[in-house]
Amino acid sequence: MLYEILEGMKYSHKIGVEALIIAVLVFALTVLAGKIMIPVLRAKKLNQPINSYVAEHASKSGTPTMGGICFIIASLVVMLVWVLLESGGYIGKFGKAGALVPLALTLCLGVGNAMIGFIDDYKKLVKKENEGLSEVQKLILQIIVAAAYLFMMGLTDNLPTSFHIPFSNIHLQLGFFAYPIYLLVIVGFVNSTNITDGLDGLASSVGIAVAAGIVCMSILSVRWFLVTAPVSDRYTAVVGASLLGALLGFLVFNHYPAKVFMGDTGSLYIGGIVMGCAISSGEFLAVIIMSLVFVLDMLSSLLQRLYFKATHGKRLFKKAPVHHHFQLLNWTEIKIVTVFFIVSVIFTALGVIGAII
Repeated sequence: MLYEILEGMKYSHKIGVEALIIAVLVFALTVLAGKIMIPVLRAKKLNQPINSYVAEHASKSGTPTMGGICFIIASLVVMLVWVLLESGGYIGKFGKAGALVPLALTLCLGVGNAMIGFIDDYKKLVKKENEGLSEVQKLILQIIVAAAYLFMMGLTDNLPTSFHIPFSNIHLQLGFFAYPIYLLVIVGFVNSTNITDGLDGLASSVGIAVAAGIVCMSILSVRWFLVTAPVSDRYTAVVGASLLGALLGFLVFNHYPAKVFMGDTGSLYIGGIVMGCAISSGEFLAVIIMSLVFVLDMLSSLLQRLYFKATHGKRLFKKAPVHHHFQLLNWTEIKIVTVFFIVSVIFTALGVIGAII
């Protein structure tokens, strides 16, 4: 067993090594998948239709999309192997089927949303325009996936109904009301990761910061609060590490100028995995703090729409979501992505600190 090989290390350090191994394996497999699949996507002319709303992106026409398939497959393959080894007792000491349920459901939440994104991407490619599923169709499907996830989490007694308030020892007990709150936030959040995927490397880099924060939070929680729930924290670290390695590997191809876009397939997967980790870890609000760049980018788009209607045509931002606003201020894509990443790292650090204090 891996943990027997690492005998002598602190438990939190063992989890760190395990997470590192998973991240490296997923990274390598994502890069391999990208090198194989991107030429295929290009040959099949599966190119991203460019929205006329963003005229600045006209030069990106011809860039293949649906690249999220690369890192999703890589993540799932590594996680499947890990689950089999864990269940067989070849890694840790906690390979009980029941303990693996939240991990499996988190992956299902990610894959379920990725399937919605795949349908959306495919319809765009068929139509040869930047319109796939309608907003209503996408919303209904997202609600169904989120509701199914919450139902299964509740059915298996794995759904926390209390929120830990970051930077305090307070746990807010919500009981049944946790379900509609979770549902609302899951659906809103997966759309926020989708909206943020508007510049080369933006969603990938922000997602890297959040995934790293989830891993760090889980490891530090185990180190400081070992008597609470080491199994759930360890499994959250494992899933977070798989997302971290996936996005690092994808960024190899997605940084400016992007060789491939992740599409809704990839961006909705990110949202699903992050929300699954947030809920199963019991640190829902802390992960929201880590993810505030995603959330604020989505809110900028919502506020723009509401302000436009309320003022009969006036705009709050030059263009929404807000990363396009900065483009019209003559910021380069590299500068925008770098600043957003740095801000995301700051929010992530605050979220981690808030979770463990």
